[in-house]
Amino acid sequence: MTRNNQMLLALPLLGGAAGHVSKSGAGKLPSLGWNSWNMYGCDIDEAKFLAAAQKMIDTGLKDAGYNYVNVDDCWSLKTGRSDDGHIQVNMTRFPNGLDGLASKIHDMGLKIGIYSTAGTATCAGYPASLEHEETDAADWASWGIDYLKYDNCNVPDNWKDEYVFCHPDYVKTNSNGTCTPEITENLAPPGYDWRTSKSFDRFKRMKDALDKQDHEIVYNLCIWGTADVFSWGKDIAISWRMSNDINAHWDTVTHIINLNSFYLNSVDFWSHNDADMLEVGNNLSDAEARSHFALWAAMKSPLLIGTDLDKLSQSNIDILKNRRLLAFSQDETVGAPAKPYKWGINPDWTYNSTNPAEFWAGDSENGILVLMLNTLGETDSKTAVWSEIPGLDGNCKHRVTNVWTGEDLGCLGEYKADVESHDTAAILVSKHSCH
Repeated sequence: MTRNNQMLLALPLLGGAAGHVSKSGAGKLPSLGWNSWNMYGCDIDEAKFLAAAQKMIDTGLKDAGYNYVNVDDCWSLKTGRSDDGHIQVNMTRFPNGLDGLASKIHDMGLKIGIYSTAGTATCAGYPASLEHEETDAADWASWGIDYLKYDNCNVPDNWKDEYVFCHPDYVKTNSNGTCTPEITENLAPPGYDWRTSKSFDRFKRMKDALDKQDHEIVYNLCIWGTADVFSWGKDIAISWRMSNDINAHWDTVTHIINLNSFYLNSVDFWSHNDADMLEVGNNLSDAEARSHFALWAAMKSPLLIGTDLDKLSQSNIDILKNRRLLAFSQDETVGAPAKPYKWGINPDWTYNSTNPAEFWAGDSENGILVLMLNTLGETDSKTAVWSEIPGLDGNCKHRVTNVWTGEDLGCLGEYKADVESHDTAAILVSKHSCH
């Protein structure tokens, strides 16, 4: 095995092929759609979701594959459950109920998602679903809900894990992302099976409740990368959050890219690390938005837009609709994501949130996707060398297509590009030699 194949295949974690396959096949590929939280927070109502759905149609996002309209936190009354134990929909915000909204969304040819938490209250303090899983799952199924984002806030003491997982968002680590020697309190012992943890049990309870419903609901764990979800998430759901929350700043984008680069062996069909919502259109430059979207698509994260669709520029819409990146994300023949084949600025396997791995590659039905990310504050010249990229013959020329423009760049022995600050050069390279 070559050094480069070792880099692509020897990521230090458990994982592999998916374990939880849905009845219909929903969730085999990363979910695409729109979520309300980043734009509206708790300021939601039926009209906003119907407007977002219509905008997805009008902009061509629906035709490009975006089909979920996801209701996040704050859809219920904050006063608690009804006397018979059901979460009560806020009928002021949703006068037709969530079943009425779901019906309207379905009539538009789209799907609808909902939000809850595996705790005593949602992150915004609304009623949540721990120990009420069967009631809530049955309600959502009866309403026609198609997707569940299940969060991790307000876990009571009797449901907290015995141990802590060494995750860089929460535990001090070395430069390679491993725990520092002085951090030992409550860390899981070597070989600990996180399937015996209370986190596994909390999230599996909802999976079991969803499985009992006639209406299928795609299940996303918003577990923030805790409890080594990378080793067991596939047994329960089709995607799981692998980090803390994203925000509309470049340093958060690079942090998530860096973190996820060490956890990609858990990604395959029906099995996706959720890098959180897309911030395209929210405070990022066009170059940063291109990099953000290209890496999310390449890592096969769910692609859930988190912005006011009315305010998207045409360049933002063009990024979100890039058919070559969406084809890689939605590839029916290859489930694995793109992975780093060298780090670039830093030595290989360096954990660095500011300057993550820059050179990425992944196989697909349409060829090898190659990304070259520039994290610097100035333009940088980069070269994709075929002999460094698994799946390519370094002794041959290969036909190259510019992912952003669709331009056929011809048969090349390598690809050189001057990449602007925070931008990403993206190409598709034929696996067959050419002349």
